[in-house]
Amino acid sequence: MDLDAYTEVHRDRWQELDRLARTRHASGADVDRLVSGYQAAATDLSRIRGAAPRTAVGDRLSLTLFRARLRFTGAPVDPLAALTSFFVLQLPAALYRIRWVAIWVAAATAAIAAITAVWITTTPGAVDTFGTPEALRQYATRDFQAYYSDHGLGAFTAQVWTNNAYIAATMVAFGITGLFVPFSIGQNAISLGVSAAVLHDQGRLGDFFLYIAPHGQLELYSIFLAAAAGLMIFWSWVAPGARTRGQALAEDGRALITIAVGLALTLLLSGLVEGTVTRQDWPWPVKIGIGTVALAAVLWYQWGLGGRAYRAGQRGDLEEFERGTSALVAD
Repeated sequence: MDLDAYTEVHRDRWQELDRLARTRHASGADVDRLVSGYQAAATDLSRIRGAAPRTAVGDRLSLTLFRARLRFTGAPVDPLAALTSFFVLQLPAALYRIRWVAIWVAAATAAIAAITAVWITTTPGAVDTFGTPEALRQYATRDFQAYYSDHGLGAFTAQVWTNNAYIAATMVAFGITGLFVPFSIGQNAISLGVSAAVLHDQGRLGDFFLYIAPHGQLELYSIFLAAAAGLMIFWSWVAPGARTRGQALAEDGRALITIAVGLALTLLLSGLVEGTVTRQDWPWPVKIGIGTVALAAVLWYQWGLGGRAYRAGQRGDLEEFERGTSALVAD
């Protein structure tokens, strides 16, 4: 089947069905056209799915049919149930799909940061290029630690969250370029390496790990997940398999963009830990333990709950969530 030609022939009829499905006050004649249009469009969708199981055209027509069926059945999907399905099925399944890519991104970040730190600390005069001895000493003995306590709790937490959420969202959104994610990850890893080298030079390397560990476990892993999602979207365009590039990009992009929603929540959690736990005068095992528990919860959500959802056939697609929330629009 020539899908483009088939769509061109039937587009007007599908648009008319969509218009009728969205009409709040329909006449008797409109209802008759709605029912007959629904039957014809259902046949069209069956033919499209028979030629290609997943296409953007088929997905749009499926949503139109859902709206039309909702008009004459009067049985809307509970939006709360759709929201629950999103967080219990779609989102964890999407996170599960990128689990190994996230691990590789984490490994690459650690390697780049370690190489940077070792090179700076073993190269004579390299540390001095980052500031005067007084500035480096102040950074290591005061500024690095004061960053977590100089601002009010609420303002600092909000600032950290919005900044990290923005970074994560841009990695997912611009991952298709294939360049933005490696550049961002490399830049972040080098910054970590430089900070570690400066604190090591001042005999404060322990502070580097202690102050980062409580919140950094979840914060960094969230960034790794964002990078993995962006890279997966890029790869779906490079190697679409049996699908067209447009189809692969639409399907995987729609599924993986859901991760940006989840990362906004995980980064909020890491921001709360950074803003409320890291600054406290508590024993370091307690503070690091809280950060570890937060990371463990996210890992269980991704690998445990996500694995079950993925094996049950979920791909992290937004289609079911869209169907549920569209009940509000159709009412």
